[in-house]
Amino acid sequence: MRYLGVDYGEKRIGVALSDESGNMAFPKTILPNNKGAISQIAKICTDEKVCEVVIGESLSYKGEPNKIMEAAKKFAEELAQIVELKVNFHPEILTTQEARRLMGRSEPVDASAAAIILQSYLDKKQNVGAN
Repeated sequence: MRYLGVDYGEKRIGVALSDESGNMAFPKTILPNNKGAISQIAKICTDEKVCEVVIGESLSYKGEPNKIMEAAKKFAEELAQIVELKVNFHPEILTTQEARRLMGRSEPVDASAAAIILQSYLDKKQNVGAN
């Protein structure tokens, strides 16, 4: 069971994939956030036999949806209709900053941020299943 993670941003969308066992997340690619992004992600879902999509839930420090969340929800709805897969949101607090810390500030970190979101989701899913 392979999972796809998404770090949705105004300019770029980071994409990550899990391994086939659904245990480890890896950066896949960075896509421009344009009209073709959903079809590109749908193709990745088909090619990689993805079973579920996880999108970072962008909240303020007060735990309230921030300005990008409205666009991310619309994106999630459109993607869910096309891929016909379960699309979940998972908190993404400071994932871009964590990716920059790990990768360095000189290169885009969107795919790494997506991998951090996805890994957090997979870890939580595994811990819930272990109880």
